[in-house]
Amino acid sequence: MNVTVAAGAAQFYNERRGRDPEVTSFAPGRVNLLGGPDYNEVFVLPFALGAGVGVAASRRPDRRIAVASRQAGGEPVLLDIDALEPGSVTGWAAYPAGVAWALREAGCLPGGADLAIDADLPAGAGLSSSAALECAVALALTGLYDVPVPPRELAALARRAENEYAGLPTGIMDQLAALLGRPGHALLLDCRTGEETAVPLDPAAAGLALLVIDTRVRHAVGDGQYGNRRQACEQAAAALGVRSLRDVVDDPGLASRAPDRLANPALRIVCEHVISENGRVRRAAEALRAGDLAALGDLLTASHRSLSYRFRVSWPQADAAVEAAVDSGALGARMTGGGFGGSVVALLPADRAEAVRAAVNRRFAQHGWLVPHYLPAVPSGGGYRVSAD
Repeated sequence: MNVTVAAGAAQFYNERRGRDPEVTSFAPGRVNLLGGPDYNEVFVLPFALGAGVGVAASRRPDRRIAVASRQAGGEPVLLDIDALEPGSVTGWAAYPAGVAWALREAGCLPGGADLAIDADLPAGAGLSSSAALECAVALALTGLYDVPVPPRELAALARRAENEYAGLPTGIMDQLAALLGRPGHALLLDCRTGEETAVPLDPAAAGLALLVIDTRVRHAVGDGQYGNRRQACEQAAAALGVRSLRDVVDDPGLASRAPDRLANPALRIVCEHVISENGRVRRAAEALRAGDLAALGDLLTASHRSLSYRFRVSWPQADAAVEAAVDSGALGARMTGGGFGGSVVALLPADRAEAVRAAVNRRFAQHGWLVPHYLPAVPSGGGYRVSAD
């Protein structure tokens, strides 16, 4: 439980308002070890990070929400709850505005609020800072007015904020991971049903570590490339006469024939990636249940190669980080997130962490790239809220 960021949000609120907040909340970022993309309704294997977003909140007597972020400079954005419509707020404030809109539409937002936001999760690093912000705001607003919303329903409302209000075509994985994460576990998520199974993931107990390498190439879901890949997957499913590529991976006979039935080479390649990736998720879950965490290494690297050469969502810094990490002793590595920028996750012996960081830094220096940032990737718990009373 990351109490530091929630406390930072409470302090930021006090600095602005001169009093303590009524509610504080926290929601984490996530790393997706394997699987997806989640919009294909397939299986994914994410875990919640220790880093995330904190929100401090108190009620207002009117129908407005004033939201300020320490990371955005502290200037408040004032939102009229009843005037919120998709597209009416842009930039970082679109995410809390979208949550307020989704809660209003669901009848779950009786009144206004003052919100103060703090974070220790880098934005644009492919670690789902947007979902962390959405879920932290949703927890705070529903907690303020004591509106009981089960975690899966809250995740669905946060996803609606991202899809319909902010206009980003993402799946449900990020919000579910932020709200349902468990310490020492990954979540085997079924992105069609929303059901999850906790799978043991304790690298330290096995003498291993998971390391996030933030390549500092900023990931932006809204830049069109992510949407193009989603469109290709939807076109492949339509050409095969199924609702989504999940229907292909669930049918072994169809999975073996599907790529050959696609005349368009681009659609064939994305279909091959989704089929092979779903197989890696299942093998990884089996290995983790058996306590064979080291077996993840080869699966991570194979996944990255498929993401880079088949699905084509990687970027040069991610490819270089994976190669340098594996060459310097990592058991495996893979880009994480939607692609086209962001982070890599590497699995390595705990005593090789310094060597891996040094090797990645040297590789980046050879290309004249920015020095990457590193985050410990400890499987952690999901979001929570705390009331002042």
